[in-house]
Amino acid sequence: MRWSVTSCFAWKLYVILDRDAAEDRDLADLAAAAIRGGADALQLRDKTGSARRVMAQAARLLAITRPAGIPLIINDRADLARAAGADGVHLGQDDLPVAEARAILGAGRLIGKSSHSLDQAMAAGAEGPDYVGFGPVFPTPTKPDYGSVGLDLISRVISAVRVPVVCIGGIDLATLPQVLASGAERVAVVRAVCKTADPEAATRALKHQLTQFPRASPTRI
Repeated sequence: MRWSVTSCFAWKLYVILDRDAAEDRDLADLAAAAIRGGADALQLRDKTGSARRVMAQAARLLAITRPAGIPLIINDRADLARAAGADGVHLGQDDLPVAEARAILGAGRLIGKSSHSLDQAMAAGAEGPDYVGFGPVFPTPTKPDYGSVGLDLISRVISAVRVPVVCIGGIDLATLPQVLASGAERVAVVRAVCKTADPEAATRALKHQLTQFPRASPTRI
């Protein structure tokens, strides 16, 4: 099953399966637990892995995500996403432009783009991705080179960017209410699932907060 490029509008919880954050835990086990807990999308992020390792891990994850109808996104590498048959790629600020990634991936796959300021978010949105990542909202060891963007810009970014915005960075059960109160509709988490003793329960609790939190629709400009 391959998702439509518009399907990310329905996302609430995006779980990033980070090889370093997970340490010795099996990413396939984490993926299965996150799906059972209600994750809407998964990303494979392996910053230090070889292409061969990423491809092998993607194959294992796709065997879990594809039957469940959950999209699997590969971090950074559009070429590996296409070769693996993944559902899309997530691009950093220093990665390929969205148009070039689309040329590699072909139609019908998702492309996300990271941003770390309002200007970057607007520029990323103008490239035509399917969603824009925004953060880190709070300081996080998974992004040590970036200062936190804080909560104040969230509603401005959501209003200024026409595609779905996924907030990321230091978000967990304790900080999620603040992020939602600031206007976020979708969040991505890493350690809140990868490092917890019970990833299924953690995912379920996060998804519950996301779906039950009362919020008004953001104003579009």
